[in-house]
Amino acid sequence: MIWGIRTSVNRSTGFTPFFMVYDAEAVMPTNLEHDSPRVANYVETTNEVARQDNIDQLDETRDLARSRTTIYQQGLRRYHSRRVRTRTFQEGDLVLRLAQDKKGMHKLSLPWEGPFAIGRVLGNDAYYLIDIRGDGQLEVGRPWNVNLLWKFYT
Repeated sequence: MIWGIRTSVNRSTGFTPFFMVYDAEAVMPTNLEHDSPRVANYVETTNEVARQDNIDQLDETRDLARSRTTIYQQGLRRYHSRRVRTRTFQEGDLVLRLAQDKKGMHKLSLPWEGPFAIGRVLGNDAYYLIDIRGDGQLEVGRPWNVNLLWKFYT
């Protein structure tokens, strides 16, 4: 399992993890067993010269892998940003909040509590909530981030 991971080309770098560590591709056991061209044409002297050339180019290869990784991460960020929908709430909107106290809950329990009303908008996606479930309207003690809130539809 680990051998397969270490000898598979990584999508983000374009190189195998084995190559990134040892600056050479691994010789697979099947290559040795079946006399692949790489094994059959192996010559010690030319291999040492090629190895020294590869060591000289090691920094360039790692820079190439680093730039490929950066390009890959930028593509992932663009893909994610296209699909992210921003959520904003106005004062008076009804929301549910993610349950903070999971005690006594089982796996089929709803993860949301509420409804609550937005009391104050603080900016930076933070909101004060008003508990409208009880008799009176009580402001919940701390601000809540938009990631913990969900629009409540009546």
